[in-house]
Amino acid sequence: MLDPQTSASSRPGLRLRVTGLVVVALFGLLGLRLWTLQVLQSPAATQAVTANQIRVVTVAPTRGLILDRYGNPLVDNLAVNEITVSRSAVAADPSVVGRLAALTGQTTARVQGLIADPRTSVYAPVPVLLDAPLSVILYIKEHAGEFPGVATVQTSQRNYPQQEPPQPASVYPLGAYPASQVLGYVGTINGAELAASASGGYRPGDAFGQAGLEFAYERVLRGTPGSQQLEVDALGQVVGTVRSTPAVPGDNLVTNIDTGLQQVADNALASQIATLRRTYDPACNGNRGCYPGATSGSVVVLDPTTGAVLALSSYPTYNPSIWVGGISTVDYAVLSDPNSNAPLIDRGIAGVYTPGSTFKLATATAALDRGLPAGSQYYDDTGTFTIPNCTAGLCTLHNADSSALGEISMPLAIAASDDAFFYNLGYQFYAASGTYGQTPIQDVAGQYGLGQLTGVDLPGEVAGRVDSQAERLKLHGLAPNAFPTTSWYAGDNVEMAFGQGATVVTPLEEAVAYSTFANGGTRYAPQVVAAVVTPSGRVVKRFTPQVTGHVAVPPGTEGPLLAGFQGAVNDPLGTAYPSFRGSLYPAADLAGKTGTADTVPGKEPTGWFVGFTTTGPRYVVVCVIDEAGYGTSTGAPVVRRVFDYLWNHPVTAPAIPPASSIVQQTAPLPLPASTTPASTTPASATPASATPAQASAG
Repeated sequence: MLDPQTSASSRPGLRLRVTGLVVVALFGLLGLRLWTLQVLQSPAATQAVTANQIRVVTVAPTRGLILDRYGNPLVDNLAVNEITVSRSAVAADPSVVGRLAALTGQTTARVQGLIADPRTSVYAPVPVLLDAPLSVILYIKEHAGEFPGVATVQTSQRNYPQQEPPQPASVYPLGAYPASQVLGYVGTINGAELAASASGGYRPGDAFGQAGLEFAYERVLRGTPGSQQLEVDALGQVVGTVRSTPAVPGDNLVTNIDTGLQQVADNALASQIATLRRTYDPACNGNRGCYPGATSGSVVVLDPTTGAVLALSSYPTYNPSIWVGGISTVDYAVLSDPNSNAPLIDRGIAGVYTPGSTFKLATATAALDRGLPAGSQYYDDTGTFTIPNCTAGLCTLHNADSSALGEISMPLAIAASDDAFFYNLGYQFYAASGTYGQTPIQDVAGQYGLGQLTGVDLPGEVAGRVDSQAERLKLHGLAPNAFPTTSWYAGDNVEMAFGQGATVVTPLEEAVAYSTFANGGTRYAPQVVAAVVTPSGRVVKRFTPQVTGHVAVPPGTEGPLLAGFQGAVNDPLGTAYPSFRGSLYPAADLAGKTGTADTVPGKEPTGWFVGFTTTGPRYVVVCVIDEAGYGTSTGAPVVRRVFDYLWNHPVTAPAIPPASSIVQQTAPLPLPASTTPASTTPASATPASATPAQASAG
C-alpha cells in the first residue's frame, strides 16, 4: 500500500530543516572555538610562541677590585681574548672539535668535555681557551672556513699586579703574592655554594669567591649580572639579539693593607725561614743536633688604636694567579702535597701555636690586678722552682737557660723572661684558689681575647684555647685517646701560667691581646677592609672600629708590665736586646716580649716575638715560626725588619675614596728597599742541661 501523498512530501522538508540546524550549530561551535583561540587564548599562545623564539642568556658582571689602603690594586681585572665555539656549529660539523683542540694545545676529549659541560648555557658560546695568544686568534681569522662557529670575544680575568721580592724556588714552590691568603681566589661556583646562594641569582658556571676576601665579600665584589634576549630559529640557532640589559660591575674593596709593609713582612718571614733551615743547631734534639724544620709561620701587623690589619703574612704561601682559568693538575698536586705544609691555610688566623712566654702578659696582669702578693714582691730566683707538696711527676722546674737572677721583681722577670718568677705566680694562684677563684689567669686571658675568635672579617678563623680543667674535660669528651688527662693539679696551673700545656693561640689572637694592653685596655675586632667604594668613587660603606671587650689595666698594673716589655728590648738582660741593637726604629720607642714553646721531642721549639711601639705611630707586630728555636733569634729579627721599614715608611691614613688614577694604574709598585737582613744566629741556644719541659722561655 502506498502512503498518502501529503505524508510523503512532508518528510524531506523536515530532514532539511534538521540538517540546517545542525550545520548552523556546528558553524556556531566552530566560530566560538575560533573566537576562544584568537581572543581568550591569544596571550598564552603569543607567550608560548615567543618562548620558542627567545632565549635569555646571563651576562656576567665585571668583578670589583681589591685595593690597598692607598688605592693601589692588589687584585684587579685584565682584559683578555677568549676563544669560544657554538654548540650548534659543532653539531653540524663535529670535525671542528679536533681542529680547535690541536690549535689550542688541548686534547679533543678536553674540548668535548667543555662543550658538554651543563654549567654553560646551551645558547651561549662555550669558552674553550682563556687569554688566547695573538697567533691563535689570527690563525682562526685567516682560516675561518675551517672553524665554523668559532669566535674570539673579549672578557676579563682576575689579575694580580703587585710583586714579591724574589726567593728561591725551594722557599716559594708555588710562587708568592702579597697577602695571598687574605685575598683568596675565585673559582667556579659548586653545588653547595649554588644552593646556599639561591637568592643571589647565581647560575651554574658563575664565578664565586673561594677563600679570603673574595669569599667574605663575594656579594659586594660580584656586581649585578646583565642579560641578553637572543632570538633563535626552529633549529635552536641564534639569529639575533632582541634586547640587552648591561651588567653592573661589582664594588671595590679598600683594605687597611699597606702593600710595601706587606711585602716586607712576607719577605722577612720567608727569608728567616730559609736561613733557619740552613742553620745547624747542635743543641737540638737532646744535643744530637738538627736543622730546624721551620715548617710554618706568620707575621701580623695591627694598629692597636683601631684594630686595622696593616699586614698579615702566612708561610707557606702561593700565588693566587694559579687559579685563574682553572688550576693545572701539576699546581694542584703541589698545593695538596703534604710536604707543602698546606699553603692554603692562613696561619695568621687559623694556625694555632703554643704561646710560651708571650702568655705571661695574661699571668702578670692577673697577678697585679687581683692583688696577688707574689706579683708585686721581689722573688729570689735560684734558677729552679720546686712545686710544694709535689710527690709525682716533674716536681722541680728550671729556667730555660739555667740562669739564676737572684732577687727580681715583675719588670725584670718579664724583660729577662724569667720562668721561675712565673712558676711561683702559677703556684700561688693555685694555692690561694679559695681567695682568687679557680681560673683567675684564664679569665684575664679571655678578656685579652686569647682562646677566642677575634671577629676578623675573614673566613676560616680558628679559636685557640687556654688550658684549664674545663677545657680538658671538653677535649677528653671529644677525643678521649688524644686527651686522656682530665685532672688539674698545681703543676698544671704552673705550666699554664707560662704558656705551656694545652694552651694554643693564633698569631692574630696574640696581636689582639698585646694591642689591647698597648692601647690601655680596649679590645678591638681586627678589620681588614676599610671601606666599600663603587667604581665611580662613591663610598658605599666605611668600616669603623668595633670594640669587643675591655681589660682593666690601671697604672699599678700597666707600669710594671710596660717597664718589663720595654726592658726586653732595651735592657742588656732583655731577651730581645741583641736583636734590636742598631735598629733603625729607636729601641727606646719599642717594647716587646719573646716566647719559646715546646713542640714535640726531637724538634725545635716554636719561636715568638711580639713588639709594639710606645710613642709616635702605634703598631703591634707579631711573628711566630714553628719548629724554629728561641724567639730571640727567630721571631725577633723578623719583627725588627718590619719596624726598620716602618721607621722610614710610616703608615698613613687610608685614601677613602682613593684617586681613580691610583686605582687604574697598571704598573706594579716598586719593591721596598731591603732593610736589615734576618739574623743568622743559630736557631736555638738551648743548653745541654735543659729538658723539653724546661725549654719554654723566650
